[in-house]
Amino acid sequence: MKKATTIIIGALLTTTAATAQQAQRITATKANEYGITYTLPVTAVDITIEAEFTREEPGEFYKYALKYLNIDNPISEPSLSASVKSVTISTHGVPDPEKRYLVTLKSSQAPYMILGEGNIPLAINTESVFEAETPAIPEARQAGPTPLETQAARQVITQEMLQSHSSAKRAELAAEQIYALRQSRTDLITGQAEQMPPDGAAMKLVMDNIEAQEQALMAMFAGTKSTYTEVRTFTIVPQGSINNQIIARISATAGITDPNDLSGFPVYLSIKELTRGEMPVNDKGETLPFPKGGIAYTIPGQAQVTVTAMGNELARKDVDLAQSGIVYGMAPSCFTDKKAPVYLLFNPATGAAAEVGPAVK
Repeated sequence: MKKATTIIIGALLTTTAATAQQAQRITATKANEYGITYTLPVTAVDITIEAEFTREEPGEFYKYALKYLNIDNPISEPSLSASVKSVTISTHGVPDPEKRYLVTLKSSQAPYMILGEGNIPLAINTESVFEAETPAIPEARQAGPTPLETQAARQVITQEMLQSHSSAKRAELAAEQIYALRQSRTDLITGQAEQMPPDGAAMKLVMDNIEAQEQALMAMFAGTKSTYTEVRTFTIVPQGSINNQIIARISATAGITDPNDLSGFPVYLSIKELTRGEMPVNDKGETLPFPKGGIAYTIPGQAQVTVTAMGNELARKDVDLAQSGIVYGMAPSCFTDKKAPVYLLFNPATGAAAEVGPAVK
């Protein structure tokens, strides 16, 4: 659902769900000859890529995994792989220098306009602004410690293991310790341990420590796997349709990179125009003329944005685009009427008229 949110003009700063932008209130007065200059936007498409990277490392005793623990597929070689975890498509407006307008609003009611960054119009005769639903943007996540990077991993290394020069012997000792830990867990669960923890909290602490030690020992045979993510946003201002344009690459070693970095696999962007904005018509089907001195707004078109990689579709979304639309206008008298002035909310991503209603006097 789309809604309006009120901004505090006194601070001249508002933060919406889409972006943080400066906003200022410009009142049509004699000092500025009742004129306000503004710029309609062109729509930029933001593609936010969340890539996941997986690092695998063999354990010290991987050659003995099958013999002692019946693990037939231990990690035997170090590797680093990359994949796309998610893609988020969103839009925002940037000023279009070819669509600058001056509107005259002469009235004793002191009509005003709220302008955002780049003089993009946000509202007329109201301090509320249009707020579209925006998708949540993921945050980058660092890799957590592997079982071999914990305190428990240091606890399980016995003096006998340290003194042995034979990897086969150390593997045998590690496997024996795994089975000893499992027996200790069973004794605690069945109440047969010689020293039982005094309460539930102590029991959990002991069980957690046994689990961590076992995981560390198991990792010495099976190997370790850790994952982390990177997030990066690529912005494009489309002019017409786009067919499989490379907008980024995903490299296992370099992360999310620019299109010209050939170290990774490509991520493709396609934008297909679905509709174009059309001028409004009267009951007879005749095109309505632009109102004299009208306040310009955009009637946007619509396009389908698709992101693919490795032959798979990662995201698809239909978005409104100002550049696929046309510019029309509302008569200034709508906003300067002494008895029933109206307010207008602009969509800052397209410059469209998002909401119109009676202004509060």
